[in-house]
Order: sequence, then C-alpha cells, then structure tokens
Amino acid sequence: MYIPNDFQEVRTEEITNLIKNYPLACIVANTKDGLIATHVPLIMKSDNTLIGHIAMNNDMRTLVSDDQEVLCIFKGDDAYISANYYPSKFEDHKKVPTWNYQVVHISGNITYFTDNKSKLSAVGMLTKISEKKANGDSGWKLSDAPKEYLMAQLEDLIVFEITISRIQAQSKLSQNREEKDFDSVVKTLQAKGKKDIAESMLRLERS
Repeated sequence: MYIPNDFQEVRTEEITNLIKNYPLACIVANTKDGLIATHVPLIMKSDNTLIGHIAMNNDMRTLVSDDQEVLCIFKGDDAYISANYYPSKFEDHKKVPTWNYQVVHISGNITYFTDNKSKLSAVGMLTKISEKKANGDSGWKLSDAPKEYLMAQLEDLIVFEITISRIQAQSKLSQNREEKDFDSVVKTLQAKGKKDIAESMLRLERS
C-alpha cells in the first residue's frame, strides 16, 4: 500500500480501534485460479492473531491452503472533501477536492480448524462482541439456540486464524492542511452527519 509520510498511521490504539469498529474485512489471496477476495468479519484473538469463520462451501477453503499468506483489508469511515470546504480556497483558488479515509492492511498466514471446540470458541467470541455492541446486556447468546440446532449450524462452518506478520495503516485526514482549513473540514463533516471520520480527525495530534 502506498502511504505518503503525512498519512502514515502508527498509533497502536487507533489501528486496534479501526479493526474493532469496522470488523468486516476483505481477505485477498493469490490462488491457482487467480486472485480471490472474501468479505468476512474478523476479530483480534490476540495481539498477533486474527480469527474468523467461513462457510464450508466457500471457495476460499479449497483455493487457499493452510499456511498460505493472505491480505486482510479493514476500511474505516470515509468522506469526499470538496475544495469548497477550505476557507483558503476563496483566497487563492489553488485547492482541489480529495477524499479522507482510514484503512488497515494486515498480512499473515492462515490456518484452518474444523473441530467443534474451535468452532464454538470462534463463533462465541464474535457473537459476544457483536451482540454487546448492538444490544448491550440483552444481546443474543449461543445458549439461546437449541443445542442440536446450533451444532448442525456449526457443521457448515470452518474456522481459521491468521498469524499476523505485517501491519500497514493509513489515516488520510487532512493532516497536511493549514489549521483553518482543517477545522473547517471537521465542522463541515460534523454538519453533514459524518461524525465518525470527524472524530478521527479530532483525535489527531497536530503540531
């Protein structure tokens, strides 16, 4: 991924939060049939491990072998930035539109698991995190479903872990703009309901 120096994201907490808040990743792999891409929620099992699951009949299972390297792409909120958002544009007209966004690329090697213990652990972890975020203490639990039904559903799944070897992250958030233009972009995005990316801008430490 090309990352200009101004936009290189190195804050561990920011990268971790992007993965937690936008867990639907795109897993890209090179196979004998060419490049494939699979969209699946991933969560951090540990500092160096991602975990997820796919359907047994997903082509990824047969095309991407154990221990093969894959690329996981997490994309945060994004927004079109009009040149009209910059007050300085009306002084010299030497401004053009752009796009603000945050993205994380994680490379690593994949390992599959088919035993029920691994399946229950992975699905339970994802469910607990997702339900807590969506419904708080009243969230759905695995135990809410009949055991026979749940085990039948698990038969159609395969769990995988990705051991992380490299992380690249980019936060393109108008860091390269002068203060009055930066502040104007934040206020405009807030007014347009793009609160997530506006808050990401406000978390920046600007010199």
